[in-house]
Amino acid sequence: MKYKLNLDFKLVEKARKSAGNISSDVQRFIDKHTTVSVERTICRLIGIDGVNDNGVPLPNVVVDNINEGNHLSKGAAYYMSNAVIATGLSPQEVAVEVSKGNIDLKTFKSEDEFETMQKALDIAKISIEKIKKNREKRDSLIAEYKDKEGPYLYVIVATGNIYEDITQAVAAARQGADIIAVIRTTGQSLLDYVPYGATTEGFGGTYATQENFRLMRKALDEVGKELKRYIRVCNYCSGLCMPEIAAMGALERLDVMLNDALYGILFRDINMKRTLIDQYFSRVINGFSGIIINTGEDNYLTTADAFEEAHTVLASQFINEQFAITAGIREEQMGLGHAFEIDPNLENSFVYELAQAQMAREIFSKAPLKYMPPTKYMTGNIFKGHVQDALFNMVTIMTGQKIHLLGMMTEAIHTPFMSDRALSIENASYVFNAMKSLGDEIEFKQDGIIQKRAAFILQKACSLLEKIEKDGLFNTLEKGAFAGIKRSREMGKGLDGVIVKDESYFNPFIELMM
Repeated sequence: MKYKLNLDFKLVEKARKSAGNISSDVQRFIDKHTTVSVERTICRLIGIDGVNDNGVPLPNVVVDNINEGNHLSKGAAYYMSNAVIATGLSPQEVAVEVSKGNIDLKTFKSEDEFETMQKALDIAKISIEKIKKNREKRDSLIAEYKDKEGPYLYVIVATGNIYEDITQAVAAARQGADIIAVIRTTGQSLLDYVPYGATTEGFGGTYATQENFRLMRKALDEVGKELKRYIRVCNYCSGLCMPEIAAMGALERLDVMLNDALYGILFRDINMKRTLIDQYFSRVINGFSGIIINTGEDNYLTTADAFEEAHTVLASQFINEQFAITAGIREEQMGLGHAFEIDPNLENSFVYELAQAQMAREIFSKAPLKYMPPTKYMTGNIFKGHVQDALFNMVTIMTGQKIHLLGMMTEAIHTPFMSDRALSIENASYVFNAMKSLGDEIEFKQDGIIQKRAAFILQKACSLLEKIEKDGLFNTLEKGAFAGIKRSREMGKGLDGVIVKDESYFNPFIELMM
């Protein structure tokens, strides 16, 4: 790639070092704790699925059983492994017996610590092999069809009914979409369990369930075979069940996951301790699965001003990058987020946005950056909106963004119709084709608006990261440094699900996936 901004890369490395220290400080806290959602994820990955007679997911039943009397500090793997050894039942059969009240997992103690851990590893390897095969299958299909060189056209479906979603997703793929994101129903991020089975009712989106993942994957594999293209599936790995959804996505071969370290804290008021612990295991799973994570810095600009607070986006990208590295995610899997949310009435708004996007591209040179369309300043004037989306498309092709969420001219009016998506795909395809090589042909004026703007943002981001490094991330979130939102470390949803680990705690999947 061409470097055009004359950025001070010593400053970039300084920012990375500060972000790395911030991440390391938080990781020391993470390593001492687990959560109920992490333990439910372990249950899912050792083969526990389904619901009891009351519709409660069996992973919840198992973890609730262990957690009575605060016994979860040893981890679900410890008790499930001992139960399997003692009874000769499979993990699924043990879970069913627990749901019937026939087994109390807390009664199973380890006779031999080595045997307990080895049995847990042996059980874990079954899903590890399945996830490996899913990754190999994805790689094989991409090699067969050849991957797209330019930006991926990313569209959403959000009907609330998985079967309607599939109809719309297949139509979008035929129109040229490369990534289909199934929007989750409103409020699912606040559920401390994962619904079960295929769902047909949801508001503003469709429930994220393993069966829904399977159905969408199957449908897009079929249309992909017809089109000779690999169509990627995206969902939302966030909220109180962040690592569980990562596991479900890994088992059903999803390709992209919204997976931000801070989003749930800032925008869903989920406790920061809970979120930061959960994001680590979710990212370990996504990294091992070959899933691209999308981070949520674009959301900052829906509440904060894109011009004034641009440096917070860059600072968060650095922090998300370091959290991802700690979890074993390669740069090629880091869909770091930003957005074209600048006020269109600001003079030179396009010029400033071009600087921001080019800066992200040069600093995170291997990352498949996720670029989000205008939403904040879309007014319902579809003609102006289509022009705003065209400018957004221009920035993408000029700066080499990779994951391009298509803007909709009916943004702020209604959930997109299939015809709206078709027009958006047509708009982006036209701009991408007409301006394909423009980015390679142009350079930026020495010490001009674009170079000065990028240097200013980098300097401010570096200063902010140094301050966060000094204060600590928990204190920073309490002060409201991101998106102008303040959160307390002792409040927020899900805090009661945070558990201090016992010295004998183990999670077999960390060892096998890392």
